[in-house]
Amino acid sequence: MFYYLFNWLHELGVPGAGMFKYVSFRSGLALILSLFISTAIGRRIIDKLQRLQIGETIRDLGLEGQMQKKGTPTMGGIIIIIAILVPALLCAKLNNIYLILMVVTTLWLGGIGFADDYIKVFLKNKEGLHGRFKIIGQMGLGLIVGLVLFFSPNVVIRENREILNKESHTVEAVRIHPEETKSTKTTIPFVKNNNFDYALLAQWAGPYKEEATWVIFVLITIFIVAAVSNGANLTDGLDGLAAGSSAIIGIALGILAYMSAHAEFASFLNIMFIPGAEELVVFAAAFFGATMGFLWYNAYPAQVFMGDTGSLTLGGIIAVFAIIIRKELLIPILCGVFLTESISVILQVAYFKYTKHKYGKGRRIFKMTPLHHHFQKPGNAGIDALLQKPINPVPESKIVVRFWLVGIILAVITIVTLKMR
Repeated sequence: MFYYLFNWLHELGVPGAGMFKYVSFRSGLALILSLFISTAIGRRIIDKLQRLQIGETIRDLGLEGQMQKKGTPTMGGIIIIIAILVPALLCAKLNNIYLILMVVTTLWLGGIGFADDYIKVFLKNKEGLHGRFKIIGQMGLGLIVGLVLFFSPNVVIRENREILNKESHTVEAVRIHPEETKSTKTTIPFVKNNNFDYALLAQWAGPYKEEATWVIFVLITIFIVAAVSNGANLTDGLDGLAAGSSAIIGIALGILAYMSAHAEFASFLNIMFIPGAEELVVFAAAFFGATMGFLWYNAYPAQVFMGDTGSLTLGGIIAVFAIIIRKELLIPILCGVFLTESISVILQVAYFKYTKHKYGKGRRIFKMTPLHHHFQKPGNAGIDALLQKPINPVPESKIVVRFWLVGIILAVITIVTLKMR
């Protein structure tokens, strides 16, 4: 919104108005605004939630400091959503297809998460929104995103082309193709020919290859949206863990979006150039500012929890953002914390069912899942688990910081992989 206002003022000759042409300035402004909004409205929303007695219901699972969280206001994801959308809409170009998709993603999953929290808190149903409805909602969003990215004429790329030395067969230079084209290609790490085309998965379809390609692309999009969104939801179990991890991922995605939207950087990194992706940098800045501002109240000891309103939204934003900039195959590295938390739950459930069927009694791999709770549980708690260490429970704040450090390392590795070929 500000972009159009200041562009008009620039045409009138108002000094300084031309600064809004630069994505770096608009991103910085979005970051500052999101930090201000999340901290300024955060206190008011927390007070409102407390007056409405919207507190977290806690089950005693024998975790250190767990029962102290009882009654802490939840549904704080509302703070994050407002702090993302307001700066993004004020500072970005509103006609950008990628920004529109990110706004839809934020509202869509925010609505699903809000419904889940509402059922838990107001209707006193601990199960919340039934799992099938969450999956249907995530599938619906994945369907919309996949179809728009595949069919919209505004979603184009300029492909990176390698110039080879005829004698040594080494890459002399990388040139960005001058023509914009529709493409189902994405970036794949660790290999020289780093562009992977989803159309290769539809070779079997013969004359129906194009139809099969968009079906495969949409199905992959649905899977990624659901997986990352649920992964973020599972990670939201300790004060500041999901918010801090998401902030780190948001920085990495913002850097990748800026490089993808800059022809020279795209050429240097040998990745495709994505026209219009610069507006995602503004959104990423708002995302980072909102999550960091939320940490002001969510860091240990938390004054508010984000609830599913926040966790489902954060995961969905990360997934759709990565798909848009064609870096979704980097998600297992970048979102390694989310992935590990999800895998720990899957392994725990599968092993428990297997041992119960074989031995008549279910056994566990971890003392408790998701994985962050494994470190909270004492090793001498009488749980039949394969992994008993650490014997002494690790303080919650230390677990969170260590997970953040792992997230930072993974974010750096994600960016470095673009040159590791």
